[in-house]
Amino acid sequence: MTTVLIVEDDPINLRVFSKILTKRGGLEVRGTEDVEEVMQAAQGGEVDIILMDVSLSHSVYQGKAVDGLKITQMLKADPKTAHLPIILVTAHAMEGDRESFLKQSGADDYISKPVVDHQEFVHKILDLLPKK
Repeated sequence: MTTVLIVEDDPINLRVFSKILTKRGGLEVRGTEDVEEVMQAAQGGEVDIILMDVSLSHSVYQGKAVDGLKITQMLKADPKTAHLPIILVTAHAMEGDRESFLKQSGADDYISKPVVDHQEFVHKILDLLPKK
């Protein structure tokens, strides 16, 4: 089963994304905002793709506050996890944000909240999954 890890600090967003991905995409979903858990799941090969909220308000890693961009940078810099597709998800959808966030983080794609077209959301994720 293909597993999506949703890194999100808003329980409502997490629930909405989970429902869309399981019902429309037939995907298994895990959710957390615990950075240690994200790193372990990624390094352990437990997930196939990550949906990363850009602005995580409570996330701390090794004693430092980190946001989704920083976590993505760490994952993309690690040879064990660099191949993992990461899609940034954010409500910060001003002109130029997409390019800036993708460049800063090294993420593979970007989705702005709120997700309006559920089918397009699922397709974007399925398209980035490694072909088995």
